[in-house]
Amino acid sequence: MLIYLDTGTSTAWATTAALRTSLGAEVLLADSLTSVEALLRTGDHELIVVGPDVDLAAACSLASSLRLTGSPVGVILTRHTPTSEVLRAAMVAGVREVVASDDITVLAEACQRSQEVSQQLRLRAPASQTPTQTTGEIVTVFAAKGGCGKTTISTNLAASFARAGRRTCLLDLDLAFGDVAIAMALQPKRTIADVMGLSALDETAVRSLVTRHDDSGVDAILAPVEPGTAEAISSTLIGDLLEVLKTMYDVIVVDTPPAFTEHVLATFDRAEHLVLLTTLDVPALKNLKLTLETLEMLGYARERWHVVLNRADAKVGLSASDVERTLRTPIAVQVPSSRAVPATINRGTPIVIDQPGHAVSVAVRRLADALCAVPSPHAKPTGRRSFTLRGKVRAQA
Repeated sequence: MLIYLDTGTSTAWATTAALRTSLGAEVLLADSLTSVEALLRTGDHELIVVGPDVDLAAACSLASSLRLTGSPVGVILTRHTPTSEVLRAAMVAGVREVVASDDITVLAEACQRSQEVSQQLRLRAPASQTPTQTTGEIVTVFAAKGGCGKTTISTNLAASFARAGRRTCLLDLDLAFGDVAIAMALQPKRTIADVMGLSALDETAVRSLVTRHDDSGVDAILAPVEPGTAEAISSTLIGDLLEVLKTMYDVIVVDTPPAFTEHVLATFDRAEHLVLLTTLDVPALKNLKLTLETLEMLGYARERWHVVLNRADAKVGLSASDVERTLRTPIAVQVPSSRAVPATINRGTPIVIDQPGHAVSVAVRRLADALCAVPSPHAKPTGRRSFTLRGKVRAQA
């Protein structure tokens, strides 16, 4: 069944009737988010179509709430005139498609595509939901601006966890330009691109994708080496891979690209910790501020945010206090700059392994300890959120 959310005008009733005719399926009209929530509790729905006069923020809140709960219910957004800003906000929130409100044929085709996706997700749900086995924690490292040191922090975090006795996997999710293999001097026989050729996504299959970093003990799943491969890897597949990895490892560190892609959002949805990087320059701070605003809009709990200031001692006219004042968020850890870091990258050994007493190594270990304070059962001696709808349906100006 399908829900059409709009303000209850005669046009909304006409659209509801047209969708019933085009799809040959039951379509229910809802005039508020409260009505949508009630319908979702009582019926087996696959899709919500949001009318053109529903406030964009309310529509995005609805899509985000559904995505955060792992619901198979899809959201299609209609607008009188879809703009690039609308498309961007919808993509970030998890809306499946945005279509013009005056083209019922195109809207019906989008509905059919979305319903097929929902049906596939429902069929796959029993096999992928293994809550009793899920024990690992996902640490997603993200910066909306390139050059902040995501891969350096990711590789050293993973090495810190592994050296502390935790079973650790490092997933390079920068599918187009991933550098984990170079930073750790790894020569992969298989990469994440090979996940598409697996007959089943289970522990045995996933182990075939892993490349071991012997110096640290980290298992890495590396980015594709062939250009264009990333387009064939779906965010659903990434989500399924992460769920399997959580049954195999104590910690999964995810190195991400500098963009809010569907793959990145799939990791955000599942991550216990979001490590958000910045440096002492205005573009990086601006992008992190936008990142924090986006995370808040999407409903990610602030307790999961960990702001890390990389190269914190750079003499560039900004200070850590300037960063905290700008972001209105405390810095969890300050990592100093050092020429030793690129030197260790060139040798393919994380600095926490190569120079464990270095100030950079100490800062990264402090971050690792803060992220996963509970001791691992394998250590040597030494978010799903509940479904809620926020906001009110109101006509757009």
